[in-house]
Amino acid sequence: MKVLSDLTTNSTSWLLLALSALGLELCALFFQYAMSLAPCIMCVYQRVAICSIILAGFIGFWGCQFLIARLIAYGLWLTGAIWGLLIALEHVEIQTNSGSLFFSCDIIPNFPTWAPLHEWIPVLFEATGDCGEINWQFVGYSMPQWMIVVYGAYVAAFLLVLANRLIHAKKP
Repeated sequence: MKVLSDLTTNSTSWLLLALSALGLELCALFFQYAMSLAPCIMCVYQRVAICSIILAGFIGFWGCQFLIARLIAYGLWLTGAIWGLLIALEHVEIQTNSGSLFFSCDIIPNFPTWAPLHEWIPVLFEATGDCGEINWQFVGYSMPQWMIVVYGAYVAAFLLVLANRLIHAKKP
């Protein structure tokens, strides 16, 4: 489908990617500040992964006509989606085995010393919750379980778009 291949050279598609991830970030802030659900370390790491997807969308939006900008956006999109998926899977494992000493999370985020996000923007990246607690569920699934679905969708969308892009790039 040539339409999928052309999505990456269309700024509207990249904006949709950024806005979808921004919507998730705003939902996280709603859960934190309106519903008083304290984010744990794993939640904070997932927020960083979502920020990567937001950044990918905006870079793609502004530079979709340039190959280098698209490559950077692809890299951020895929990195955020896969990293977020892995963190969400680990988070579910922690919640499932919350009584085990082998499954626990840190108290302070393990950000690089050159980018202490929890100190720079504590309103977004400070962790005050417990990774093992399940404070919220929707149709029987916890928040990290839903995030597995979200990140899985981002990975699937990336692979679908990239595969179509590669298929149609080879055709004359």
